[in-house]
Amino acid sequence: MPTQTLDIARANPNAPAIAGGTVSAPVRPSLIGLSRKKLAAALQEAGIAEKESRMRASQLYNWLYVRGATSFDQMTNISKAVRTTLAEQFSVDRLEIVSEQISTDGTRKWLLRLADGNEVETVFIPEPGRGTLCVSSQVGCTLTCTFCHTGTQRLVRNLTAGEIVAQVLTARDSLGEWPQPNTPSAGQQRTLTNVVMMGMGEPLYNFDHVRDALEVVSDGDGLSVSKRRITLSTSGVVPEIARCGDEMGVMLAISLHAVRDDIRDVLVPINKKYPIAELLEACRNYPGLSNARRITFEYVMLKGVNDSDADARALVKLLKGIPAKINLIPFNPWPGSAYECSDWDRIEAFAEIVNRAGYASPVRTPRGRDILAACGQLKSESEKERASVRLARARTEAQEAAAAASDA
Repeated sequence: MPTQTLDIARANPNAPAIAGGTVSAPVRPSLIGLSRKKLAAALQEAGIAEKESRMRASQLYNWLYVRGATSFDQMTNISKAVRTTLAEQFSVDRLEIVSEQISTDGTRKWLLRLADGNEVETVFIPEPGRGTLCVSSQVGCTLTCTFCHTGTQRLVRNLTAGEIVAQVLTARDSLGEWPQPNTPSAGQQRTLTNVVMMGMGEPLYNFDHVRDALEVVSDGDGLSVSKRRITLSTSGVVPEIARCGDEMGVMLAISLHAVRDDIRDVLVPINKKYPIAELLEACRNYPGLSNARRITFEYVMLKGVNDSDADARALVKLLKGIPAKINLIPFNPWPGSAYECSDWDRIEAFAEIVNRAGYASPVRTPRGRDILAACGQLKSESEKERASVRLARARTEAQEAAAAASDA
């Protein structure tokens, strides 16, 4: 089956970012990503009485996250007058799908355009008995990990909670797994079962928005993805790791990739700030850590860099006493990368040493390589707008607004 590419209304494939053009901010704030409490507060600000706002918030929450409504008109148990008021003041619009690519192995990658013109990528990985959605937390990335394609795209901005949740909604739209009318939802098979914060960006550098988004994603009365099926991957933002366990309570994955500081300083430069010893101490103290809630240590296999038998033995020694799973990731090449994937027999020898020490060490099967959807391959073309361009655009907009006012 050849790779399929559905290219949907991309105005300029060479310059999808805002880069000097005028992009109007959405007039109506979006309700997507708000908890029921925040929904009620937003409705009160819109003039709906406090008691009624709580009831309407519960109705909206159900329509958005259980039934997958994409417009207020679909919310038929809300009066037409209230729906009109809501539509005038708020939005429940989805992100724009710029393109969808389907790999030969069934992996799907969506390029999604945000309201300000920036873009992010989201990936769905189907497997027997489960389906995992890889969600982005930033446009670009705060970090510059040298083996990661996303790291070559400097940070543009953090995503909001709504933009994070909207990626999940978009995937469920595309997969067609919202409950069908007049069909009991209890008997319907879920396609999207797991969520991993492993897309573009470092989630713990966007802590509050990621936490708020995952609260909605994991709510049993909403999107209802169990926290044990949600994994947050960090490159090692040590001060936020304990807070992640306390406030999010999701599964933790650590992008380790090296057993010595001198190598990890190059592969994962945040290691210069939070070296391996500090990172592993934070892991040992992760709230809720147990054999049932093990930490996953991600280890990309780079030929001649970190894949020796000595590296494997050092890895086992480093992780001693931490309930852990070691996820070995064959390096996924991307244009311009300076690394090669370890040979398969070298990966197997490495895995054998780790397995003999008592650690589960599955080798992650590369998925979506042909559409650059595999681990470490995500990147959009959005770039941070230069200050001079931003100021020039602001002056132009001010002049246009003044001219329009004078004409009026």
